[in-house]
Amino acid sequence: GEVKTKFGGGVILKPMRIIFGDRATFEVENEFIDVNTIAIGAAKEWIKKNLRFVNSDSILYQVELARGSAELTDIFKRKDVILGANDTSAAVGYAPMTPTEMMVLQTEQYLNSPDFKKRFPESGEDIKVMGLREKNKLSLTIADPLIDMFIESEGGYFRKKEELTEEIRTYVTGRTEFEPSISLNTLDRKGRGMGGIYLTVTGTSAEDADSGQVGRGNRVNGIIPLNRPVSSEAAAGKNPVSHVGKIYNVLSHRIANEIYVNVPDIKEVYVWLLSQIGEPIDQPRIAAAQVIMERGTVESVEKEMNEVIDRELANIQEFCMELAYGKIPVN
Repeated sequence: GEVKTKFGGGVILKPMRIIFGDRATFEVENEFIDVNTIAIGAAKEWIKKNLRFVNSDSILYQVELARGSAELTDIFKRKDVILGANDTSAAVGYAPMTPTEMMVLQTEQYLNSPDFKKRFPESGEDIKVMGLREKNKLSLTIADPLIDMFIESEGGYFRKKEELTEEIRTYVTGRTEFEPSISLNTLDRKGRGMGGIYLTVTGTSAEDADSGQVGRGNRVNGIIPLNRPVSSEAAAGKNPVSHVGKIYNVLSHRIANEIYVNVPDIKEVYVWLLSQIGEPIDQPRIAAAQVIMERGTVESVEKEMNEVIDRELANIQEFCMELAYGKIPVN
């Protein structure tokens, strides 16, 4: 898109465009499925729920979805109790989050909470939080696009920015043992007018400054952990009943968390799942856990870990339905 920001409220010059690509099912047992309407409707619903100042009806929706290959779509016609994997793929999940990871996630969630937006309506939704811990010091660099209708001048922008910075500092200080430093919208430069402030019309940089793409955003646990092993697959946009790029991505984190919570004396756990295309999704080629013990030995908890893994895989149909109905978020 393209906009012209202005103190007191700017205008949209060119609407944003959302492009839907890849594959979809257009027909089941000779019954037509209006995939285009479903895709656009889902996008509009999400926008209305998450972006206060974006008019979902003013966006251009470009649907470029096509039918899947004969062999991949045949997976659904085979009437197997448990569907076969439609890809050979690997995923890894871990638990618990580090205090730094948790603080980054909680800060973003706080800034995008309804209560925060009510108190600070000038705060946009397109928020990015980068955390860096150096010994006992935690540095958070935050990008928050302020909404121009609430800003009357350059001076007003920097006053609002200071208020927001202080509010974030208070929030973080009360929730971490680290010594925090908060840096907000660090590209700003006083005296440069619109070129020196992070101002938007709608609260998202998608309006004219940045483009998004599936796979570039957060992992399924809500963050982008640069010092952890992560899955290469993007979970968003994949079917939740046979596409292991989605299923194993989320399931590996769930299994890791279940092991961490329910098996004693574990300090940290990583879970790997590997599928083989065509094989039932409840029978991964490998399901492995790597643990760091708080005390004791791995051998002493191996049986309990295996029980957790077996239980979660046995319940994979229920898990997939929860994914399908949106009960499990895919961040």
